[in-house]
Amino acid sequence: MPIDANHKTRRFAGPIAWLACACLSGCAAWTNPVANGIPVRLLPPDLLAEPKEDWQTISLTLLRQKPPDVYRLGPGDLLGVFIEGVLGGAEQLPPVNFPQGSDLPPSLGYPIPVREDGTVPLPLIEPVSVKGLTITEAEQSINKVYRQRGIIREGSRTLVTLIQPRQTRVLVIRQDSPGGGINVQAPGIRGLRSPTVTTNTKRGTGWIVDLPAYENDVLTALAQTGGLPGTDAANEVVIQRGYADASRADALVAEQFKMAAPANRPPAPTGKEGDVIRIPLRLPPGAPVPFKPQDILLQRGDIVFIEARDTQFFYTGGLLPSLEVPIPRDYDLGVLEAIARVGGPIFNGAVNSNNLSGSIVAPGIGNPSPSLLTVLRRTPGGGQVTIRVDLNRAAQDPRENILVQAGDVLVLQETPGQAFARYVTQVFQFNLLSHVISRTDTTGVTEVTVP
Repeated sequence: MPIDANHKTRRFAGPIAWLACACLSGCAAWTNPVANGIPVRLLPPDLLAEPKEDWQTISLTLLRQKPPDVYRLGPGDLLGVFIEGVLGGAEQLPPVNFPQGSDLPPSLGYPIPVREDGTVPLPLIEPVSVKGLTITEAEQSINKVYRQRGIIREGSRTLVTLIQPRQTRVLVIRQDSPGGGINVQAPGIRGLRSPTVTTNTKRGTGWIVDLPAYENDVLTALAQTGGLPGTDAANEVVIQRGYADASRADALVAEQFKMAAPANRPPAPTGKEGDVIRIPLRLPPGAPVPFKPQDILLQRGDIVFIEARDTQFFYTGGLLPSLEVPIPRDYDLGVLEAIARVGGPIFNGAVNSNNLSGSIVAPGIGNPSPSLLTVLRRTPGGGQVTIRVDLNRAAQDPRENILVQAGDVLVLQETPGQAFARYVTQVFQFNLLSHVISRTDTTGVTEVTVP
């Protein structure tokens, strides 16, 4: 009896429809809304994150001034002066001053300050200019004036010593915290895993610092207030100079916003503009130093500002735990490293290490490793681009292992082929039975289950 062709079709239509529904219903690999992205190899360069790992910390010697061969006097110095017969009697010993909290040796004489015009007021004569002179030259100059006026005779004792060097008072404001950040526990996967991540916090502190002469530089100010900025601060030092009045307030605010560095990369070298000097502490290899030696010299009333950086995050989803993860400040993070940072599966057959059975190897031949990573990246102007990353290629080609930047959303899913292979290995099993020994007195049977 001939078999109707339509009957054959109807015989197989049911199983095929059942198989299609089983594969498609609820399978994220088949319904992935962000699977059709731009392959990394076709991505324009302006959509790639800027590398920062090769940036280098500048030499700290650039942040301090060259010490002089000899100390030269200036306004604000406090001298010890003893002039026999004028400041002190002939038989009198000069007073001795022991400095406190200073590495200066004990000084002799009565305290006489150097005025703002560089002169010292002395009895019986007009003020004597000592600006730019050494201690020995100042002593000789004062002695000469008194002898020329006939006030003291040849051979009379004249002593000039330094009681306290002039100082530059600056204000240091820091928003970084000791240790560079605070460790917090990120939410885990079903309560079984809680990776530790580091986040930043703004802890405002301030110091009024008096810097001795020839030490009024950025490096000394940082050393006296906690050292270089921590990892939770911007990699730069900002010097704000002068005093703002109401007429210039708007201009200063506009200038500050104009010089602000982009949020998705380290601060660009900007140097000096107006009343604000920015000194970057890390620069790309071969980049010229964007500030001059005189820019690191602090003046009276300067504000040295260490600003906290806003923590930059990337986000994960799909087969990765849903997390908000901070991006490191000083080194790059590729997509493979980002997956490892959140405890995601990398070439392990999608086996979840957070299990209660203690087994880290799946039964059978295992499942294929998910390799379809979609990166949702923001673009200027509020747009978004979908980037398709093949993790198998990224493991072999560094160009495929693109750098993660602030605001990226990483969604890991299986390809349709991987999802189908996993479904087949988990749902369909085949038992093979075979006789290996067949004798009148013995029968041997072997059974194999695949996959």
